[in-house]
Amino acid sequence: MIEYEDLGEVNKPFFQAYGEQFKNVLEGGAFILGTQVAAFEKEFATYCGAKHCAGVGSGLDALMIALRSFDFRNGGEVIVPSNTYIATILAIVNCGLKPVLVEPDIHTYNIGPSLVELAVTANTVAVIAVHLYGKCCNMEEVTRVCNKHHLKLIEDCAQSHGAAFRGKKCGTFGNFGAFSFYPTKNLGALGDAGALITNDDEHDRRSRAYRNYGSEKKYYNEFVGVNSRLDEIQAAFLRLKLATLDSINQHKRNLAALYSEGLKSDFVKPVIDSDYLDVYHIYSIRHPRRDALKEYLFKNDVKTEIHYPVPPHRQKAMTGILEGPFPISEEIHNTVLSLPISFMHTETDITRIIDLMNRF
Repeated sequence: MIEYEDLGEVNKPFFQAYGEQFKNVLEGGAFILGTQVAAFEKEFATYCGAKHCAGVGSGLDALMIALRSFDFRNGGEVIVPSNTYIATILAIVNCGLKPVLVEPDIHTYNIGPSLVELAVTANTVAVIAVHLYGKCCNMEEVTRVCNKHHLKLIEDCAQSHGAAFRGKKCGTFGNFGAFSFYPTKNLGALGDAGALITNDDEHDRRSRAYRNYGSEKKYYNEFVGVNSRLDEIQAAFLRLKLATLDSINQHKRNLAALYSEGLKSDFVKPVIDSDYLDVYHIYSIRHPRRDALKEYLFKNDVKTEIHYPVPPHRQKAMTGILEGPFPISEEIHNTVLSLPISFMHTETDITRIIDLMNRF
């Protein structure tokens, strides 16, 4: 069986180094916001080309802290793509703001800049650009719209560690870049973890305070904050993986190239454009008989996933909050299928999958 993902195999090359790092942290005795977190924050900021990085508890927390740091009025509108993962929308709702969905580009699955501008009203306060599946949005156009209408711009980079648009890494175009280090990500921890990057000193100051009970100085609280701090041991593990992130991304790019070149035209494959450096957290194809294709592959010992089977506006939790229709989003959610493309997979695995798919 070709698994969709096997985190044991993915992390096996790091096992010995993990053990050494765990011992170092344990013996060091500093478990909250210690030297490992500080070092990872510096290294990840440098990797992204950002001035600051603040480690937090998860990608969802990163988005929420970014939104809260602006002190937006309750009910302010935040524009977001209609096909994003639900976490992006949960962050908006949990901050007392109103999500305004706009359709994505059917080819890139990322937010359509022209539709963003059409959605702007007097109540719009921000845009969250989601770099879905490991491909950057067209940040030139998104940034232009935000600057024109004086909107804050947050980048949801949960799936795009190292992805770039015209040579500039994601997360550095807007006010904040919010990252998740969920274990399946290209840069994955061994549990929940996240980070915020920014080039603005005040944004960084406020986000660091918000993650730590709203406090910069112990026992003195400036903001109504939360407890969402990157764990010291996760930071130590992430430092090890960060040193190999470009290699991980290149391995996935190599596997993606095999899919793109080998799969027949029956399958709608990811678009390739020289302006974009894609890192393929997910290699998604679309097919009108998606469910039958998924079952066929499973019967032939290949596991796949669907990212995502239910669009946000169809989720029970969003009843009364989000209203459709969003036909492009529905088309994507009804036809998309994620193929194996992990750091653990080999070219032989991918060649076998291509052969099976071309005989479907």
